[in-house]
Amino acid sequence: MVEAASPRELLGFRLIGYSIGDFGISLVNILFGTFVFQFYVYTINLNSILVSIGISMQLIIGAFFSIIFGVIVDNKTPGKLGKRRPFLLFALPLWVLANILIWFPPWYAPQADSFFWPTAIFFWFMTALQATSGTLIFNVYLSMLPEQSQTQKNRKVVASNRALFSIIASILALMLPLIVQSILADPENVKWWQPSGKLILLYIPMIGITFAIFGLITIIFTFFSVDEKFHNNTPINEKNKISIVSTIQQIAVPIKDKKFRNFLVVRFLHSISGITLGILVIPFLVIVLKFKESEFFIYVIVSIFSKFTWYFIWRKILTKRSIITKYFICIGLATIASLLELLFLLEFLSFELKIFIFILSIGTVLGSMYAFPLFAIPIGATLVHEASYKEEKLNTSISISKLSGAYYGSLTFFTSIGQALSSIILGFILSGPNENNPIIITFLISSMGIFYLISLLFLKNIKLNKELSGIPTLNNELSQ
Repeated sequence: MVEAASPRELLGFRLIGYSIGDFGISLVNILFGTFVFQFYVYTINLNSILVSIGISMQLIIGAFFSIIFGVIVDNKTPGKLGKRRPFLLFALPLWVLANILIWFPPWYAPQADSFFWPTAIFFWFMTALQATSGTLIFNVYLSMLPEQSQTQKNRKVVASNRALFSIIASILALMLPLIVQSILADPENVKWWQPSGKLILLYIPMIGITFAIFGLITIIFTFFSVDEKFHNNTPINEKNKISIVSTIQQIAVPIKDKKFRNFLVVRFLHSISGITLGILVIPFLVIVLKFKESEFFIYVIVSIFSKFTWYFIWRKILTKRSIITKYFICIGLATIASLLELLFLLEFLSFELKIFIFILSIGTVLGSMYAFPLFAIPIGATLVHEASYKEEKLNTSISISKLSGAYYGSLTFFTSIGQALSSIILGFILSGPNENNPIIITFLISSMGIFYLISLLFLKNIKLNKELSGIPTLNNELSQ
């Protein structure tokens, strides 16, 4: 029988090759998520509403195609290059092109007309192209995991490696733009016609090109690291016919799964908080904290120290308590730290005290956010495994191959919708004079805590199957 074979695991070169894909994807996506709003609103002079519409379009398009691509990839007949990994090569050229051109708008919005449609249409087109190609790459990348890593121990190793690469990518993606910010004579006035704005237009596109090249290299590395020959040894390689009805039915499967539905809500709420921080972090540093020149490196130091510190803390205690419990605690810390940012509304705070609160609050939020994958990745993979086991107990490999894309497609869909909603709301709130209002920016960035708090209610409802996950549930542990 097929199931007699040992469970597949990612080890050695294949482990590094798969995990490093997260580095390239994160490098490009974090630069886009944290700086494209700043670049187009504060430098290109495009109205924040038009920019937020473009970002929301990108996310909504990504949400829609994440499910469609997930089902298409699940139903693809394996070929010489495999079942899923050929899609990486299909989407890669467009993805790289879009992530380069988006930093080179052919027109800048005039000083007296921030609602400049040629620039807006160009931006929207590039975000749509980036969304379509990027969604296919990321969906394929995620849906490979349950097939490539079939033991909970190996999934934890993969999660640790991916989280580490993601942390490194986030540091680089934020550090280089902040280095550019630090050399600006006037970081609060960076329109394209101003001296500081001209430096932004010179250096940020160079960073965009560099990151896109790194993304290209890492995805190619992932392609050659993933082995999908096992598809040739299973009945999965029979011709699959895709119909509209079957596609809709397969899309609905993850939504009907109660456990996975709770997981989707958790990740949906986290996506809202994540993009809120991504969009507001640089305006927060410039407008609320009034950072100038070398002071921007405070954020870089806090980012590096907090992300690596929390990463190693959670890895050290990863085997001592249940994975759901640790995820719960991690989210709880992010909740408290986010609400601490309301203290910046107090005008009498000295600069030194503001820095202390900043280190405590933002440092904890960043450390928690980048520790989330340590828990979310194996939990998600385990839930897919559980669903596959329910459908076909005798051969879960076949079931995983059928369901993985749909499950991870729905995950991408809901996180994208969360980011889109957050982006469009932020765009409307920050339009006009509000884009430089420190009180509004402070309220918005501290609102992350509300979404983290709500997510805890849904996380408590997830109980993992001990036999398949090899770990205790939250409810069992809390009752002890």
